[in-house]
Amino acid sequence: MLRLTSLLLVLACCSVGFSQDPKTKKTPAAPRVSPELLPISDVPGLPRVLLIGDSISMGYTIPTRKLLEGKANLHRIPTNGGPTTRGLSEIDHWIGDKPWDVIHFNWGLHDLKYMDDKGGRVDPAQGKIQVPLDEYERNLRQLTQRLKKTGAKLIWCTTTPVPKDSAARITGDEERYNAVASKIMAEEGVMIDDLYAFAKPQMDKIGLPANVHYSPEGYQVLATQVASAIANALETK
Repeated sequence: MLRLTSLLLVLACCSVGFSQDPKTKKTPAAPRVSPELLPISDVPGLPRVLLIGDSISMGYTIPTRKLLEGKANLHRIPTNGGPTTRGLSEIDHWIGDKPWDVIHFNWGLHDLKYMDDKGGRVDPAQGKIQVPLDEYERNLRQLTQRLKKTGAKLIWCTTTPVPKDSAARITGDEERYNAVASKIMAEEGVMIDDLYAFAKPQMDKIGLPANVHYSPEGYQVLATQVASAIANALETK
């Protein structure tokens, strides 16, 4: 009986040590996910479209989806697509096991970003480009060939302009990377959505100073071009 009483005392002490005062202990809030990264449910009977890209594509995802409402189920990868190196490691996961009718894809702005040895972005004079042009060409060709295996209609989206004094980037590098990408797409028979040419003459109105990103109105404008390219691809599929 004494042994049982001792055991009960020990258990009671332990329970006190592990108890939580509801007034002082709060359940950590779940991390907030940007709306454009949330999954969507398919509308039956509509074609399935996948967007792959970085934060620029994140900005035009929702307005593009609205423009294609009733015409397509517009999905996107659940993250920032980053450089081609990230694409190579994640592409199978992003594609998944369901069929796609159209895939609109881009890599570039992160590839040409200058980084330090710890992976932080730096002034170009103090770092090195994240994915050199020759490696970018190899990576992008491999990614394009992988995407072709899905049987989807592919649309390559050119990398958007790098304004003067943009952090960790050099204006004009995007043109070199776009030239290599355009060569690959011509050889692979992939149609091109030239978002660079579309955005370039409008940067004063839709872009931000010394920044590769766009105003909310600017993303709406980009969405019109992206939605048009996807609609055209669906018509020719």
